[in-house]
Amino acid sequence: MTNHDPRFAALPVRPGKIIAVHLAYESRAAQRGRKPAHPSYFFKPSSSVATSGSDIVRPAGTELLAFEAEIAVVIGTDARHLTRDTAWDAVGWITAANDFGLYDLRANDKGSNVRNKGGDGYTPIGAQLIDARSVDPTNIRVRAWVNGTIAQDDNSAGMFFPLTQLIADLSQHFTLERGDVILTGTPAGSSVVVPGDVVEIEIDVPGTDLTSGKLVTTVTQGEIEFDASLGSLPAVNDLQREEAWGSREAAGLAEPQPALSAELYDKLMRTPVAGLSAQLRKRGLNNVTIDGVRPMHPDAKLVGTAKTLRFVPNREDLFKALGGGFNAQKRAFDAVREGEVLVIEARGEKGSGTLGDILAIRANAAKAAGIVTDGGVRDYDAVQAVGLPIYSNGAHPAVLGRKHVPFDHDITIACGGTTVQPGDIIVGDNDGVIVIPPALVEDVVTEALAQEDEDGWIAQQVAAGHPVDGLFPMNAEWRARYEAEHAN
Repeated sequence: MTNHDPRFAALPVRPGKIIAVHLAYESRAAQRGRKPAHPSYFFKPSSSVATSGSDIVRPAGTELLAFEAEIAVVIGTDARHLTRDTAWDAVGWITAANDFGLYDLRANDKGSNVRNKGGDGYTPIGAQLIDARSVDPTNIRVRAWVNGTIAQDDNSAGMFFPLTQLIADLSQHFTLERGDVILTGTPAGSSVVVPGDVVEIEIDVPGTDLTSGKLVTTVTQGEIEFDASLGSLPAVNDLQREEAWGSREAAGLAEPQPALSAELYDKLMRTPVAGLSAQLRKRGLNNVTIDGVRPMHPDAKLVGTAKTLRFVPNREDLFKALGGGFNAQKRAFDAVREGEVLVIEARGEKGSGTLGDILAIRANAAKAAGIVTDGGVRDYDAVQAVGLPIYSNGAHPAVLGRKHVPFDHDITIACGGTTVQPGDIIVGDNDGVIVIPPALVEDVVTEALAQEDEDGWIAQQVAAGHPVDGLFPMNAEWRARYEAEHAN
């Protein structure tokens, strides 16, 4: 177990592969608002490994360097096609790891994490190995401290993908070789560190004296900036800041103000779409209904502001370039906020789904107001069970690549034959979905409610036996009677 390269002093050999898990802890999934059905992975280069006591350099021109405390599983013997029952037999050791990531470079890697997690020194491992034969894989504690203050504290018992499942799953795809390292995901509490901060990671086995010791890393400031002529530059937005820090509050971001006041929202909830349609027609707006969509929950009213997503017809080269990883669809669902309605342009194409249960859960966790798509929905029953108000063109089991390429979001789109712009007001009920320009909404809803009062009174007169002639619409005589009764 002797290594001449000091970077790998805590490991038996220089690892041939470092495989990292995207998401595995219940606490982290709750924080992110999404929980995958199956584990997913990415590779980190062995050149990113560092030992305890090393520095990590935050590149010039960046701000979002985040730590992630993880249990590192080190393979002790070559293995292939393991099962859950035999997986731990292939593990030689466990130790602590810090899966650093630079969120400034995250968006353009589409989930591969090549640049944002592959930098030199971005994978500190150590300080000491623990013999895996002495360890229960369902009872390993992982903790992180920043400048002496506890930041993460969880246990492998809180993983929804157990360690043995991850090892067995990877072994069915390729040979796990002695010295390979599996970084098994991080719990809630990961956040941003800045130059001068000291991060300590430790794993131990509760009830024993088995510990990795403290894995210590100090953050320093780099002086070299990225070269714009060579590739994409660092770029951040409030979503990246929120995810890097762990919350809007931690990132110092103000809570987003609702686009609709409580009073206006209440009025829209009380106003039927048919009444809003009539008022918009009076103002010359006839092409404002999203046609061909039906509600999953007919009794649920939909009110919110539009956030948009556009799919274009599938073209194989475009799907290869734009369909995978952190594509426009996933970016839109990750960015949707409380009170927003995600409106999806799918050209009325019924032959493919435009969302499934995982994305519906994500939108619901973000407190979105609902979803409107003129395409299909897959996992229809599971999506319906989420309870979010959703209007669609029906059910279809196919994924995007059959008919669609996720192309762009937060742009002007066409959904159900109607133009929708980000920020438009979306209202839906069992009659359908309507789009209201924000500048008109106050007047439209006020007059629509007034018209509802009139129509209710007219309905009472008709029910009492009066003919509709002269009453609907009201002539001068009926108008005078109505106004007299409502004078007070």
